[in-house]
Amino acid sequence: MSNIPLDPTNLHQNSEDRQIEKALRPKAIGDFGGQQKIVENLSVFIGAAKMRNEALDHVLLHGPPGLGKTTLSYIIANELGPICV
Repeated sequence: MSNIPLDPTNLHQNSEDRQIEKALRPKAIGDFGGQQKIVENLSVFIGAAKMRNEALDHVLLHGPPGLGKTTLSYIIANELGPICV
């Protein structure tokens, strides 16, 4: 990977860098380290949405950079998968 500073817009990343970043992100809620209370709450929300076979209602992730907001959004999408209502 290049020594370019982190850029959330990915404008400075080539396709190889994006693939590496994608491979390093956890894909399941159980693989996410830290933020234990948030992970527990999201697990309940995701489980309930799956049981109802509905989309998860609004989720707002906020905070400074580096907390895992983007990773959690990818995990939520991956855990729910395509939902047919």
